[in-house]
Amino acid sequence: MALSPSKGIVVTIPVLVLTASLAAVFFFLLLSSFSSCTCGGGRVSVAGVPSAPVSGGGDAATEREWESGGETIRSSKEDVEWVKDQIRVNGLHMQDNLLRKGINPRTRAQQLQDLLQYKGISHYEGPESGNHTALPCPGELLTEEHHSNYGEPWAGGRDVFEFLAQSSHLKPDSRVLEIGCGTLRVGLHFIRYLRPGHFHCLERDELSLMAAFRYELPSQGLLHKRPLIVKGDNMDFSRFGSDVVYDLIYASAVFLHMPGDLVWTGLERLTTKLKPFDGRIFVSHNIKFCSRLGGEECTKRLTRLGLEYVGKHTHDSLLFNHYEIWFEFKRTRA
Repeated sequence: MALSPSKGIVVTIPVLVLTASLAAVFFFLLLSSFSSCTCGGGRVSVAGVPSAPVSGGGDAATEREWESGGETIRSSKEDVEWVKDQIRVNGLHMQDNLLRKGINPRTRAQQLQDLLQYKGISHYEGPESGNHTALPCPGELLTEEHHSNYGEPWAGGRDVFEFLAQSSHLKPDSRVLEIGCGTLRVGLHFIRYLRPGHFHCLERDELSLMAAFRYELPSQGLLHKRPLIVKGDNMDFSRFGSDVVYDLIYASAVFLHMPGDLVWTGLERLTTKLKPFDGRIFVSHNIKFCSRLGGEECTKRLTRLGLEYVGKHTHDSLLFNHYEIWFEFKRTRA
């Protein structure tokens, strides 16, 4: 037995052993809690699966990721430096895309011809040929010919998304309307980021809509997001419902192809669908529908609609030497 020299209380050996064991368990749990901390510079763990270190090494980076439900909107400087470093440490340099072992470069036209002629290395013949593909897609879409419809790289769609999402303080539960979404070069990024059914689009070109529905949405795994994409013209938004209110409405290189009177008609119909004060309308390239009237007359017409011109912005591309010009408007009354 052991005696306490201060008060003479008798403490048995088993009690001492039990106390020491409990202290060791508490100390171990304390260390474990520190090691799983999601503090800056650490790793965020989701359902026991570790992710990459948080970019930036601080609370701002963590907040940037989690406020959007786990998906960041824009690549940070740290992200860009990381990819540059990966290229450097692997000693990579751009090469000519020539025939080499296991790689047979083909143009889109050649790829389409191969697809039509050979159907792929492994494929079904005869009666079985139509029984194994749930959503058969035309070869022209499979070879992504529609990615060349825009006069600039397909990757520019991500640039537009990043600018608009940040400028409008977009959240996953926001509602977005694109006027002229085409083949979803921009829209795919909004659809992926937003909650199901929160992306709407009015598009007139049938081939673009076919590419969106039969290739882009299925191939990107986004069918479950159920975007509301409507074939229509003349700025008719009736099929989107009378009660919907948007946080963001945008038109990328669309208004410049429309008569000014039709643009004004569209703005009149859209004003009541834009969230008052916080909602934004963005128009790219130019606003000739407004400038042709003269500054004072344009301001008067906007005011009558309950809109206000906020300003002009430029946004640089991440991947190629390009910038876009955007004009911002807001709703000034409820």
